[in-house]
Amino acid sequence: MTDRQNKPRHFVLASASARRVELLNQIGVVADAIHPADIDETPTKAENPRDYVQRMARQKAEAVAALHPASVVLAADTVVAMGRRIMGKPDNQAMAKRYLEQLSGRRHDVMTAVALISPDDRIMQRLSHSKARFKRLDEAIIAAYLKSDEWQGKAGGYAIQGQAAMWIDWMSGSYSGVVGLPLAETAHLLRHAGVLKLS
Repeated sequence: MTDRQNKPRHFVLASASARRVELLNQIGVVADAIHPADIDETPTKAENPRDYVQRMARQKAEAVAALHPASVVLAADTVVAMGRRIMGKPDNQAMAKRYLEQLSGRRHDVMTAVALISPDDRIMQRLSHSKARFKRLDEAIIAAYLKSDEWQGKAGGYAIQGQAAMWIDWMSGSYSGVVGLPLAETAHLLRHAGVLKLS
């Protein structure tokens, strides 16, 4: 019988994202449960991307922690932004097309916020802020990408770990953060919560 300090913490990932599961596995962390949060993701009036993405991560963590009070809960949220314009997950193909047309040939920001809540209700947050630039995309490239359905469920309507990697001719920041879970920031939170232990 291990003592309380060494007992593994029950860990819940508040996301259904397969790519976030894979990124956690990459650092040797496997969630005991996966419980996506069901919250209103509408930005408030005049809310900037940084405040929005941090609020979303925190509220997702809080919603799931209320259902798993004895667990460590991790949530994340990613947005693509151009200035103050928030580009979340497109609702449909037409919205994804607009996003890609706006991103074509331009630099944009990708922000991923991570929030962790412990059983003692302590909340910790980290923010990853990266920048990327697309090459110019013609209509044929955009049309082909939209047919692939890779845009679905992706902030800004694209996945850097997929075909869209061909469009990025410059990037600064965290690759894993652009994918959806910045590993350096996430590992820091998980170590402090006792979920990730270094041998």
